Amino acid sequence: MLMAHPAVLKDLVEQYETLRALHAENGGPAARRRMDDIAYTLCVSTGTRDMDVALVAARHRLPGARPQDDSLLTAG
Repeated sequence: MLMAHPAVLKDLVEQYETLRALHAENGGPAARRRMDDIAYTLCVSTGTRDMDVALVAARHRLPGARPQDDSLLTAG
């Protein structure tokens, strides 16, 4: 599987978190569409289908991540 560069993942995570902080999901159609696009791209870039899992997987690949701590990725 192709993996996105950590810089790309960092940018996507930051954009998603900014839109979420601004409550884009409750905003106009353009803001919601942008948030959906970023969520989709994060899922594709991390090989996941769930946005929460995509965020964890993306953060896991960022510099400074603790790769040995994958407790959030295991199904409970």
